[in-house]
Amino acid sequence: MSSVIASTRFSVLDRSRTREGHDGPEALRDSVRLAGEAEALGYHRFWVSEHHSVPGVAGSAPTVLAAAVAAATSTIRVGTGGVMLPNHRPLVVAEQFGVLESLFPGRIDMGLGRSVGFTDGIRGALGRDKSAAEDFAEQLGELLGWLDGTQRAHPQVHALPAEGLRIPPFLLATGEGAGIAAAAGLPLVVGDLRGREKLLSTVERYRREFRPSSWAAEPYVVVAGTIALAGSAAEARRILIPEAWSLAHSRTHGVFPPLAPAERIEARTMTEKERRLYENGLRGHLHGTEEEVVTELETVIGQTGADEVLVTTSTYDRTALVDSMRRLARIARLTPR
Repeated sequence: MSSVIASTRFSVLDRSRTREGHDGPEALRDSVRLAGEAEALGYHRFWVSEHHSVPGVAGSAPTVLAAAVAAATSTIRVGTGGVMLPNHRPLVVAEQFGVLESLFPGRIDMGLGRSVGFTDGIRGALGRDKSAAEDFAEQLGELLGWLDGTQRAHPQVHALPAEGLRIPPFLLATGEGAGIAAAAGLPLVVGDLRGREKLLSTVERYRREFRPSSWAAEPYVVVAGTIALAGSAAEARRILIPEAWSLAHSRTHGVFPPLAPAERIEARTMTEKERRLYENGLRGHLHGTEEEVVTELETVIGQTGADEVLVTTSTYDRTALVDSMRRLARIARLTPR
């Protein structure tokens, strides 16, 4: 097996996608169960995401879900990928992560993004507008200041119990995220694997502009993407089908449908536009047998110098998903817990 892969950390991000015949509450419970599987297989982290009013996605309160995940596990690191900081007051975010770190010391990660709600209605309900993302660097500085005790805008206010706790921050490389992460001296999460040229350009800029900080002495790159393994390339491709169709449907109908079984999607009569988007959604991901994915992973890690790979795969068949994670754990030489 590859020494390059064996020396790289592997982690999981789950978006709590709903499935046909299964509701949102079950999707959240699936996320908690999947975290237990990831821990048992030896994955380094398990992260959850933030989406508001998105049909097909149940994960709307990542710090709440992270608490449930941390309570159901014992060794795996738990965090967010990420909390969308423009949607929240930095003080409240600091307090939430302070509570998490206090309850589960040494296991909490604070993954942060700069996106806001994707429709005017959602942004209005959150009390935000598109311009909120423009202040992300200032919001980030305030949040970090609440954690390390240097926040001086409100000298009589303290983020309790967060102040003084070491809660590792990570930035998602959306928009100007890479430059902001470099300037702040924070680890970077970047994807997806299909846009390799853009991915490499983002990582290069981050490393070039990185300034050491109290949070990170050196650049740290987490590459995120869909990875699917199975006994054959065809079986691995089937894992990708539900999410590819969901994305195609969202771009033609404006909503994400629950993930459907692969065989039902393959039997569909699609419009020309749907077919084009669907086929495009299947391209570029790392998928195949263990031997095939080893080669692809070596290339990605070698090109990016990634310190960590964050697996973001979603699919209808949970058994196939766990089997894919098990196969990846085997080629990455993860240590079962």
